[in-house]
Amino acid sequence: MSEQSIKNQLQEAVKDAMRAKDKDKLSVMRMILAEFKQVEVDKRIELDKTQELAILDRMEKQRKEAQEQFIQANRTDLAEKEAYEIQVIQAFKPVALSAKEVEAEIQQAIFETGASEAKDMGKVMAILKPKLQGRADIAQVSSHVKMLLAKE
Repeated sequence: MSEQSIKNQLQEAVKDAMRAKDKDKLSVMRMILAEFKQVEVDKRIELDKTQELAILDRMEKQRKEAQEQFIQANRTDLAEKEAYEIQVIQAFKPVALSAKEVEAEIQQAIFETGASEAKDMGKVMAILKPKLQGRADIAQVSSHVKMLLAKE
């Protein structure tokens, strides 16, 4: 991924989708941009890359939960729509890290902070979150850090 913000990439992709007359993709990308804009207006800030990735993570998680509910309700048409939206959202996220790479980042952060017990978890997560946002499930990383610090 280039240094260009996700928002800028989305705006370019929207233009491409308009030229290609891809209404479904256009709809999803406009929904993402609207979510970005909503947060910027509500918080009176300009989003940085970490915040953009956090929004994409949240949107992806919401769609996965909805997809599961639609599958349970035997609504495959709606489940497929959610799957498509997930696919479009993921296209704007960086490549996910492998479990080994995440583990290495966690160990490095624990080493850098000198964390040795559960109360040091905040320091470790403060380093990890910006590095791993959008590239790993932060909730899983958090529980893994908690488990590691509980052992030490």
